[in-house]
Amino acid sequence: MTGGDGQEDLVLAGTPWPLRRLPLKRDDRLRAWDTADLQLLEAACDDAELAAAGPVLVVNDAFGALAVPLHGRVAASWGDSHLAELALRYNLVANGCAADAVPFVPATETPRAPVGLVLLKLPRSLVLLRDQLLRLRTVLAPDAHVLVGGMIKHTPMSVWRLLEEIIGPARTSQGRRKARYGHARLALREGLPAAEPDVAFDLPDTDLSLVSGPNVFSRERPDAGSRLLLAHLPQRDDACRAVDLGCGNGMLAVALALRCPAARITGVDISHQAVASARQNAVQVPDGPTRLEFRVDDAAAGLADESCDLVVCNPPFHQGHATGDLQAWEMFKAARRILRPGGELLVVGNRHLGYHVKLRRLFDAVDLLGSDRRFVVLRAVRSTSRT
Repeated sequence: MTGGDGQEDLVLAGTPWPLRRLPLKRDDRLRAWDTADLQLLEAACDDAELAAAGPVLVVNDAFGALAVPLHGRVAASWGDSHLAELALRYNLVANGCAADAVPFVPATETPRAPVGLVLLKLPRSLVLLRDQLLRLRTVLAPDAHVLVGGMIKHTPMSVWRLLEEIIGPARTSQGRRKARYGHARLALREGLPAAEPDVAFDLPDTDLSLVSGPNVFSRERPDAGSRLLLAHLPQRDDACRAVDLGCGNGMLAVALALRCPAARITGVDISHQAVASARQNAVQVPDGPTRLEFRVDDAAAGLADESCDLVVCNPPFHQGHATGDLQAWEMFKAARRILRPGGELLVVGNRHLGYHVKLRRLFDAVDLLGSDRRFVVLRAVRSTSRT
C-alpha cells in the first residue's frame, strides 16, 4: 500500500503503518522497512506461542519498523544508533502514538529482565551481533524465544552458528522475498563471556592506545581515510573551538587535542558505543577531561550556530546496508552552520564520492589538501561575511 507521499506503507494483518526514514529526504524512495522486518512481525503475530510470549524486546530497529506496529507489546527498543531513536519517536507520533510509547535503551546499557521474545534485526557488524547475543543471555526468561532476521544477501552462515553457539538450538525459516530469520530457544551454554570485550590500537605517531567498543567503525586499526586526514590536521596555539563530526572512538579529536594544546574540542557521533569509547580515550590527553567533550548527537544538532573555528569530519557513506552521501550532506550543512565566518572544515572521503561538488554549494572556498590512490582531503572555508 502506498501512502499519500508516494512511500510504501508496511502492512501487517491488513493494517497499514506509514514509516519514514531519517534523515528525511524529499522524494526518498527507499523504504523504512524491508521484508525481513515483515517476516519477524508476522512470526510474532501469527505463531500462537510467539504471540503469547513477552515482554518483547526489539533490537537494531533502524526506523521503528518492528517497534511501531507492536508498540502495545514491546517493552523496549535496544540499539546503538541515536538516529534510530529519533526515527522511532518520529514514526510513533506519525502513527498516532505517544513519542515515548516504546522506551529506547542505548547499546551501552543492558535491557531490563526478563525478556520473553526478542526480535533482532541483523546488524552490519557480526562483532556487534555477538556482543548483543552474549548480553541478551543475562536478561532472557528461561523459556525465551530469540528471532534474528535479515536479508539473505546480507546474512552469512556464521550468523546462524553464532545464534546456536550463544543462545541455543536454532532453526531457520524458508527464504521468502529475499529474507530469512532464525529462531532459537535459550539453552545452557558454559564458558561464555558476559559481553564482547573492547579492543585497542595505537594512535599513529604517539604512545597512546585507543580503545574501541564492538560497534565502533574500524575498531581494530585506524581506517585509511582517517590516517590520511591525520597527516593534515593543523597545529594551533590559540584557544580555538573545534568539532569532530562523526567522531568514532575519538581518534581525530584526540590527535587534534595533542596538536592544539589550548583548543577545546567536542566530538559527536550517533553511535552510543563510539561516544563511550571516545570518552575513555579522552583521559589519556593532558587536561583531556576538561578540553575534550564527547556527546551522542545527530549531525551536531545540539551545537550552537557560529560556535566553532574548525570542524574535522570523516563522514560515513553507509546507513545500514544502504549507501549514499545523504549523511555526509547533513554533516556538511551542520558544519557550515556551526562554523564562525572564516572557519574551516577539513573532510576526507573516497575519491569517487565527489564531495568537492557538494562542498562548493555551501562554502566559498574549497581546495585539495592531500590525496592518495583512494582518498582525498578537502578544506572548505566559510565566508567571512555572515550571509
